[in-house]
Amino acid sequence: MTSPASPIFDWTGPLGLPEFARIADADFAPAFETALAEHDADIQAIATNAEAPGFTNTVEALELAGDKLSKVSSLFWNRAGTDTNDVIQALERDIAPRMSRHYSKIAMNRELFERVDSLYQKRAEIGLTPEQHRLLERVWKSFIKSGAALDQAGQKRLAEVGETLAGLGAKFGQNVLADEKDWLLLLDDGADLEGLSDDLRATMAAVAEDLDHKGKYAVTLSRSIIEPFLSTSDRRDLRETAFKAWIARGSNGGETDNTALISQIVALRTEKATLLGYDSYAAYKLDDTMAKTPEAVEELLGNVWTRAIEHADADRTELAKLIAEEGANHEVAAWDWRYYAEKLKARRFDFSEAELKPYFPLSGMIEACFDVAHRLFGITMKERTDISGPHKDARVFEVRGRDGDMIATFIADYFARPSKRSGAWMSGMRSQHKLTMPDGSTGELPIITNVMNFAKPAAGQEALLSLNDARTLFHEFGHALHGMLSDVTYPSLAGTSVSRDFVELPSQLYEHWLTVPEILEKHARHYKTGEPIPRALLDKVLAAQTFNAGFAAVEFTASALVDMAWHTAGDKTDPATFEAETLKKLGMPEAIVMRHASPHFLHVFSGEGYSAGYYSYMWSEVLDADAFAAFEETGDPFHPETAEKLMTHVYSAGGSRDPADLYEAFRGRMPDATAMLEKRGLA
Repeated sequence: MTSPASPIFDWTGPLGLPEFARIADADFAPAFETALAEHDADIQAIATNAEAPGFTNTVEALELAGDKLSKVSSLFWNRAGTDTNDVIQALERDIAPRMSRHYSKIAMNRELFERVDSLYQKRAEIGLTPEQHRLLERVWKSFIKSGAALDQAGQKRLAEVGETLAGLGAKFGQNVLADEKDWLLLLDDGADLEGLSDDLRATMAAVAEDLDHKGKYAVTLSRSIIEPFLSTSDRRDLRETAFKAWIARGSNGGETDNTALISQIVALRTEKATLLGYDSYAAYKLDDTMAKTPEAVEELLGNVWTRAIEHADADRTELAKLIAEEGANHEVAAWDWRYYAEKLKARRFDFSEAELKPYFPLSGMIEACFDVAHRLFGITMKERTDISGPHKDARVFEVRGRDGDMIATFIADYFARPSKRSGAWMSGMRSQHKLTMPDGSTGELPIITNVMNFAKPAAGQEALLSLNDARTLFHEFGHALHGMLSDVTYPSLAGTSVSRDFVELPSQLYEHWLTVPEILEKHARHYKTGEPIPRALLDKVLAAQTFNAGFAAVEFTASALVDMAWHTAGDKTDPATFEAETLKKLGMPEAIVMRHASPHFLHVFSGEGYSAGYYSYMWSEVLDADAFAAFEETGDPFHPETAEKLMTHVYSAGGSRDPADLYEAFRGRMPDATAMLEKRGLA
């Protein structure tokens, strides 16, 4: 067994961090053994407490239980996501179902549930604060949704289902990573590179060299390489090869094929929902959200879908004209859309992504992120180059509030690598709270991470971002602010601990400030000359924001509608057929594919987080467009009083109140979809 002195449990370094360099892969397994045993003991002590159930000795005690398990879990899942290997993946396959089994056992602890239930039944009589009432309600509901009210046979089966799902989800994600890692298209100088910018060529050369192919140029399935390649390569044959590999992740046959896993996952989720008394898994997942029902989700998505198809059809006609002008004799294929859309944008707005990228160096966009946060919320970010992060590329920042006091630690890991899963995300290594700790100290400050997959430049070179990359940076930093600005009493209500269709509000809202002219004028500067982005180019960028709106809306909305279809009625025994038939019913354009086809739909199948919940990005988009309109109505994108209300009721409030109440407290009313449709160019 690992002793308490394990580096995994010692978080006494600078800024309250562990010494990441001391943590070996072999440390995790014994650390989990220790942490799981101690959490079991904590839970048993709460459940068998001889004193009458009280909020402090039951609900607050649950909040503080399992400190070591929280530590080892946060460190392990960070490594599994950002720097995995065979040892970590083997442990992941083992620990995911074990953790599910562990938490199922807690949820089905009869003595523990009776204590929570006794408090819940008399909640109006025991003098709770609004935040305590909210926490008790959420704890009680989590027990119910985890099977606490089922009979013994039902609880046993539910635990088995949860354990199996955890293992299948881990395997699904590992399969996608394996397909991404194993595929490589090596190109030679000359004709292979026609159309590609110097920046993209340099990045592809650096990646090839890192993979021991010096002198070649590597196309990988990292979004930061594949998307600009598909947008600019003049070689249609190479675009087709790369595109087909990209959309085939998780469906290539053999050991990494996810098709069979999808059937198993969907069937088990349906069984879980049925055991808990829901009509469908979607109904189960939406029960505690703003949307509430699958019908409400489908109404929003259906409204957007109709408009998106109309715009996409019109855009396809324009792209077909370009193809004909070039003397080519082919339809608009899926591997053509981005390429000809880029040409059409250049013609319509007289600029290209290649012209834009030199003004979006990563360093400048990071400064822009931090500057917006300072203007809105008064926070300052200071990089601590003297402190090592969890990977050599990770950067550590101390975060201070308006009064100069420390409020959080921020860790940013920006670059793609073969050992990192694709995508971008925020996570919390530690949540903020104000409870009295066992050692007598009060509360803990949050430790928040942002993970990206930007293409890493050659040594000494600047990473240049596309406009979409810059939006991703702002998006994830918006999530990070939600965690770092948290100001609640209880960790289970801190930061992003909100309903799935509210959690994207702070992130998507933050994206709006990227294109505020005064931010671009200050921070969008040429990486070589330092000259600000020319006003004429800036005007073109702003005018083009809704360009290709139909394509973007179709690829997203199709994914969200298919996600809902998987988790409502229908025969899912043949996943490929089910997905194809669902898209056919929708009238999916042949030249556009889902943003995430089911075999690599990590949001939905690698865990339960966004399952029956991918719609939440668009639901939150209704909120974020309306929320930014609150600033626009004042004529000041950094209006102090509006920013203060935003911080109080959104960024610092966590899950301390119902999300609808929080939004209404900020805006004075609930939103409608008009601002979102206008923002997307679909009105």
